[in-house]
Amino acid sequence: MPALYGGGAPFKKCSAYWMAHGDAGISRLCRVCRWRTIGNSMVQLLLFCLPFFLVTPLQAAHRPLVPRPQQIQYGNGRLALKGIAISFSSSPAPEDRFAADELASALSEIIAKPVPVVSSRTAAGGIVFYRTGAVDALPGPDDRPGPDSRESYTLSISGSRAEIRARSSAGFYYAVQTIRQLVEESAGESFLPEVVIHDWPALAYRGFMMDTSHGPLPTEDEIKRQINFLARWKANQYYLYSEANIELRGYPLINPGARYTESQIRRIIDYARERHVGIVPCLELYGHLHDVFRAERYADLAALPHGGEINPRDPRVQSMLHDWVEQLTALFTSPWFHVGMDEPWELEKAGSKAAGGVEPGKLYIEQLKNITALVRQFGKRPMFWADVNSGARIFVRYPELFGQLPKDVIAVPWHYHVEPDYSGFVAPFAREKVPEVFAPGIWCWDEITPDFIRTFENIDGFLADARKYGTMGMINTGWADASQVLYRTALPGIAYGAAAAWQREPMNRAHFFADYAASFYSAPVAAEVAPALEALAKAQQLMEEILGSETVFRLWDDPLTSERLERLAAHRESFRNVRLLAEDAEEHLARALSLEEDVYSIPSLVLGARMLDYAGMKYIYALEMASYFNTLSSHPSHADVQFYLGWESSARNHGRIMDLMDEISDLREVYRAAWLSEYTDHRLSSVMGRWNAEYEYWRRLQTRLWDVLNGFKDGDTLPTLEELRSHM
Repeated sequence: MPALYGGGAPFKKCSAYWMAHGDAGISRLCRVCRWRTIGNSMVQLLLFCLPFFLVTPLQAAHRPLVPRPQQIQYGNGRLALKGIAISFSSSPAPEDRFAADELASALSEIIAKPVPVVSSRTAAGGIVFYRTGAVDALPGPDDRPGPDSRESYTLSISGSRAEIRARSSAGFYYAVQTIRQLVEESAGESFLPEVVIHDWPALAYRGFMMDTSHGPLPTEDEIKRQINFLARWKANQYYLYSEANIELRGYPLINPGARYTESQIRRIIDYARERHVGIVPCLELYGHLHDVFRAERYADLAALPHGGEINPRDPRVQSMLHDWVEQLTALFTSPWFHVGMDEPWELEKAGSKAAGGVEPGKLYIEQLKNITALVRQFGKRPMFWADVNSGARIFVRYPELFGQLPKDVIAVPWHYHVEPDYSGFVAPFAREKVPEVFAPGIWCWDEITPDFIRTFENIDGFLADARKYGTMGMINTGWADASQVLYRTALPGIAYGAAAAWQREPMNRAHFFADYAASFYSAPVAAEVAPALEALAKAQQLMEEILGSETVFRLWDDPLTSERLERLAAHRESFRNVRLLAEDAEEHLARALSLEEDVYSIPSLVLGARMLDYAGMKYIYALEMASYFNTLSSHPSHADVQFYLGWESSARNHGRIMDLMDEISDLREVYRAAWLSEYTDHRLSSVMGRWNAEYEYWRRLQTRLWDVLNGFKDGDTLPTLEELRSHM
């Protein structure tokens, strides 16, 4: 078999024979490999032969594919895109047609000419779709992965044509995403390389969860953009996290200015279905319901009045939850239904007392069984957040709960920190034969920009251990707790999670930014975005090393307190390195924007880089201005005061304070525009108050320094920095 490794003549003959004659023409004896096939299907033939088609140096000459296909072998030929058409082997379903139209649109943009899609196979060349099973567009309640799964596909490209074979329209769609990444260019001509790919998901369920409650409310259009982006990387679930942010008939007082209407939800579901993504309601039916109980009408339904958790022994609560579940199961078409149940912080403080003194663990499992039984009553498969070593750690404090779980409920253990071993999160459920989907997270909710380094390590580590215990799938969570994150900056994390869940082998973390950029952008843009992402990731991690976590809150801290100045004095060089990395990212992204190809993902990255740069500037300038006070004696000369506190610090044109005022003012307007491009105006004024306060802090300090400078004479007593701050 050595000739096969180079993808040479034997490989060409094998694929070409199939191209010419189809499945029916394949004899039971493979004439190339001389191995007997199981049947007369080319897919079976490829499954038998492809283990011999190993990764070769030839593959290195081609574009990276994200996620990496399970089996791939390149040849030496190419299929020119000029004059190409797309057709079907039989009458296409609307879902088939959608995939073909998406491919046609992508190829048309590349070659700057229309690519026609015809209803039936009319020519020997072009790209032909062969569907061998039902449409089967969306994940079911109990899917399985593997080479013969619903989402698998085989793609074969020769010098004369390309063929996509799939069981379902979902397989077609995923083959299309691979083809989009395969396109290459030489001497001004675009083409597809000769290749045979057999691909399937390693995990049956590959989801992303968007938080719509802790922070901003994404617009309907932004959710659709996220779904479209997510589908590019072969994800198949989108979890809409809602703490009563979805319209419920009969409850007009709940989140009147921050919720999605039933019509919006239906449009989102329809949009996602076209892209083979199921929309799963991810609700909170125990805790995290302060948005309900802050209304006086519902306050006494909580365990703690105006708190965040229900009193499950109150019959009015059960009636309300029954109504909610009935409405929402009718609205959402997914067979899965997430009931929440995480972080019952009030359970032991107030919950048991409100329920008549019931033991907390017993009260929790009672409500979990009640709500999951209700969900099953309406035909859905329930799932819940499982606090093991995260959140309220309910399963650690009450380990007997593991054995009391209903066996058909899906547990979702979650954890976002990097750990050497995640087995403790998944093994207990596996021992009880409780199915599970695990949930890592994109670490960005409290940071200036996403911490991609921590995110990737969390996803990889959790995924590796969850696979050992037979996980059904993954939910890559996107939280917005600080209310300040712009989620377009997190797109690489969304792509990483989807790709990691699809492919069998570990992600190549060291090359991900380059591979992701090359797969998503044109080559000139990718050449700038990849190093920008590397620089941003390093700058963000370095900022966390200096300031600790929650850097987006540290951005607004008073930098001139004596305690903070003392603590940060040793990090002056680190702040400088943050700025250099951020400015390196800014330069790369500016060049990418100048190519005028992307206005969706890049502008928010530019803003993130500028915010990191500002944070570094702020603390460097604070340290410098504090040092000026140390340089000046308690009775300095007027000239020294004018120089250090005037020209260097508070000058109205080019002093340090004016730099900070100018930059925060510019950033404020850019940030506000970026927010409104993603979100509704819900919580915008609250968030912008931080920007306004930052500007006002520096303006007041500038004014105080001007007061000192005005009339200062040689020998006068100079106020200390702390005295100036105390009178701002």
